[in-house]
Amino acid sequence: MIRGIRHTAAFSFLLLTALLVNAVRVQVFEAEGYTGNPANRRTAIARYAQPRGAVVVGGHPVTGSRDSGGRLRYERTYTDGPLYAPLTGFASQQYGTSLLESSEDGILAGTDDRLVVFPWWDGLVHRRPPGGRVETTVNPAMQRAAYHGLAGRKGAVVAVEPRTGRVLALVSSPSYDPGELSGNGRSVTGAWRRLNEAPDRPMLNRALRQTYPPGSVFKVVTAAAALDSGLVKDLDAPLDVPDPYTLPGTRTQLGNPTEGCEHAGLREAFRLSCNTVFARLGVGVGERGMAEAAQRFGFNDRGLRIPSPVAPSTFDTRMHPAQLALSAIGQYDTAATPMQMAMVAAAVANDGQLTPPYLVERVTDAHGVMVATGARRPTRQVMNPATAEQLQEMMAEVVEHGSGRTAAIDGFIVGGKTGTAQHGVRNEGTPYAWFIAWVRDQQSHEPLSAVAVVVEDAEAEREDISGGGSAGPIARAVMAAGLR
Repeated sequence: MIRGIRHTAAFSFLLLTALLVNAVRVQVFEAEGYTGNPANRRTAIARYAQPRGAVVVGGHPVTGSRDSGGRLRYERTYTDGPLYAPLTGFASQQYGTSLLESSEDGILAGTDDRLVVFPWWDGLVHRRPPGGRVETTVNPAMQRAAYHGLAGRKGAVVAVEPRTGRVLALVSSPSYDPGELSGNGRSVTGAWRRLNEAPDRPMLNRALRQTYPPGSVFKVVTAAAALDSGLVKDLDAPLDVPDPYTLPGTRTQLGNPTEGCEHAGLREAFRLSCNTVFARLGVGVGERGMAEAAQRFGFNDRGLRIPSPVAPSTFDTRMHPAQLALSAIGQYDTAATPMQMAMVAAAVANDGQLTPPYLVERVTDAHGVMVATGARRPTRQVMNPATAEQLQEMMAEVVEHGSGRTAAIDGFIVGGKTGTAQHGVRNEGTPYAWFIAWVRDQQSHEPLSAVAVVVEDAEAEREDISGGGSAGPIARAVMAAGLR
């Protein structure tokens, strides 16, 4: 009898041990597998059981949460959704997250460990802290000026603060309302399909993820390379460049859209935007010198994040001389995001120093206690200060006496560069209109903002498109809004 009891007890102990071992296996070694299993609804239910933290612009939340009453209880809401979609992205119960909603998801959802005050206790009772707040660097007035300036036309605007790298405006057009994607019903599925199939691609972030041939605005980089290398020592000295200019190793002749470019000096060539002069300067600097200059400004950088990832702008490092000549005027395979060209303008305004852009000022918990500042990268010198000063002079003359007059602001020093970028088969596509600019205080010469605008207006007549005519007024409105 006693022997039987002992055997039963031993067997029961073995069963209990096996049960505990299995529990440890499931909870420790296979927890991630069960958590990530699509059939497990507990994670999703817990994720949406409380309101999501807010994205803040100018001290005011531009996102919120709505109690749907369903199992996935709280859905994301957006104030002025289309206006701020290029920076917030969407937070969808069905399709996940994008942009800030993605890069700062842990803070907003309350799952980031930095929000936990008592980690051991909160883990024991399975308590999740309320979602934190993400405070952005965006200036609401400049954001609205950029959005209304594009007026639904395809294009983008980026404005940054040259000294700090703070992103002041980030607009992609046409835009969309991310609130349409928040829930998980049929309407969300329909909105997702409609937005993704729309010919104007409203969900494409043209400011961060779309690259364009930069055209003549890239001549700022070429001019910096020519001055830094010593190829050009005097802005007004005539350059030995004919009009037209025969591309090296070919019989192809490159012309200019205006007269006065033959043997023009750099200052005049910059004001007139002479293709021949800058193509010849690019060849003179050489492939290596041009590539190094472009890379200092940020081209070919695959690691740029603000914290949302930015598509790399590209400048080829292996080209024939004729291809190099075209690349030096922003054609061939040269491609840039509006963010990249805003960085170029900012570096000129900031005396040759480039401060990488950032969008998040700081993150806090739900009570406003700071958790962390936004990720920032160190400032770097991308050209000689003397070169930057000469570029400032030339860009200011473009606004005062050249094609950038539409960007002038009374009482401030404004510099700019227009660009008309060809694209499509045999360059038959409607050209993209570019304008990059900066504004400085007339007394202190402090750089206040730098802007890049690109307009790809398929409805306009080819001859009506120019950086100064289409994009210049938008740049001016954005910069002026930041001065109020």
